[in-house]
Formats: sequence, C-alpha cells, structure tokens
Amino acid sequence: MRVVNTAAIAALLMALAACNPAAGTSDTAATDTAAVVASPDVHAFRIGTMDAFALRDGGLSVPNDNKTLAIGESAADTNALLTAAGLPTDTLSLSIQPLLVRNGDAVMLFDTGAGGGMGTEGKLMASLTAAGVQPGQVTDIFISHLHGDHIGGLVTSAGALAFPNAAIRMSNEEWAAMKADATLAAVVTAITPKVQAFVGGSEIVPGVASVDIDGHTPGHSGYRIGTGADSLTYFADTMHHPVISVQRPDWTIQFDGDEATAEASRKALLERAASENLHLYGFHFPFPGLGRIRKDGETFVWVPDAPAT
Repeated sequence: MRVVNTAAIAALLMALAACNPAAGTSDTAATDTAAVVASPDVHAFRIGTMDAFALRDGGLSVPNDNKTLAIGESAADTNALLTAAGLPTDTLSLSIQPLLVRNGDAVMLFDTGAGGGMGTEGKLMASLTAAGVQPGQVTDIFISHLHGDHIGGLVTSAGALAFPNAAIRMSNEEWAAMKADATLAAVVTAITPKVQAFVGGSEIVPGVASVDIDGHTPGHSGYRIGTGADSLTYFADTMHHPVISVQRPDWTIQFDGDEATAEASRKALLERAASENLHLYGFHFPFPGLGRIRKDGETFVWVPDAPAT
C-alpha cells in the first residue's frame, strides 16, 4: 500500500493553471437550459430529466517524467502511447471540473475543485454563476475523496463554508480518513456540522447512489446519477488521463493509496463501462469530461461525446 504524499499533492496544486477555453458549448449541450449558459467554462447537458453542467475549475499540468501517471514505465513506452493519440510528450494535462446537477429543488455539486489551491486561476465560482446558481443555493455536495483538488473549494480563504446551506456527503471511510489527517483539521472543523456520511454502495438521495471504487483513497466513491440508460457515472479519480489510464490501467499512478486495489477498480470500471455502454463523467478528463469507453482488442479507448475544449 502506498502512503500518499500530501505534500506532493499540495505542490502540484500550486502548479494548477486554467485550461485553455474554447468558444461555446457543443451540439451535445443543446438542451432547454443551454440558453442560460454564457461561458466557455460551462457545458450544459441532460441526465434524463435532470439539468446538468460541467463546471470548469481549471487544470493541472505535470511533467511526463514517469513519476506521476506511469511510474516505473519507460519513457519510450509512454511517449509512444501519447504520440499515437496525437498528444504532446513533454507534459500531461489534466482538467479539473466539478459537476452540477439540478433535480427538482435539489441543487447538487459533485466535488468542489481546488479552491484556494488554484490561486487566482480557480474558476468554479464563476462557472457556477454562469450556470445560474449562487453558492447559497447549493443543497448537496457529494465528495468523492479527500484530495485537495476535490475538497479545496469547501471553505473560503477565511475558513467559512463556501456553500453554507449544503449538506456535505461522503462515505464513512473517507470521513474517518479526513478526521484522522492533521493537515485537514481546519477544514474538518468547518464542515463537521454539515457532514452526512453514508454507507458505500447505497442510494444517498433520490436520483443519486454511491459507487464503491476503492483504492485511490480509503473511501473513494463514484456516483451514479439517474437511472437506467439515461444515468451518468461520475468516476472521480478512478482514472486521471484519457489515454494512459484507459489504455494502460495497470500502470501505477502516484496518487493511489492502495495501488493494487486502485488498479483492480480501474480495470473493473473499464470492463463494465464498455460492456454496458455507460455514460461517464471524468473529473480530470479533457473538458467537459463526458464520454464512453469502447473495447479495442485487449485494451480500451475513451470516446468523448464532443471534442475537448
């Protein structure tokens, strides 16, 4: 089991920079809510009858040095994989994009981005406003895990709740891990009155069920939003990169606490996503992070709904 280096994560967060925006939402965002979206950092779509928005918070670029997403692999193998996909080989780019879902009176935010960890580049609040929502209107926050690029937006720089009226939901195991992490003591103090921990693999609120995807952290959770063919699976940090994580799920990732379990979780998700044609949301995949997995011989391929921006 790998002990995740929280200092290394903090250092990476300091290198976060906004992803390059592109104009307009794509055809896949052509919904009755798209007219209210006036930002390249917001992508509107539907999950069944629910309105949903990919919200750009920013992005992160890390060196392609086989110390982050392909630990111990050769530079030649990593570069060949990236080159075949038409990607640069000097750095690896990861997006950061929380998900907003409106279901009746419920206004639900899935993860909160990096907050102050992005300095002046964090876009979540601006993206949220562009989607027609103010922080005080958010009713529920679903946390996948305790890493800073997912919980950094829970509190303001002054230590106040960023979303004062929202219940904060996470798995029992992840909440226990947060409380045990001394570096998160101030955040824990601020959010404790709002936390509602849940048993993994259960329905949490109408239309949202947790999905156990262990390994990245002790209680890492994905979420299934909606039901049946119209549902969306939010897989958080089960996978980080649309090429490396998908085509080489056995390659070790720096941030996985339990490497073997995380690898098994990636492979299981890929198999299920391909066989069941699941609609997926990748928090770190190129904005807006929506797509499906296709089986390709002995491996898999990420098929985005629309070109990345």
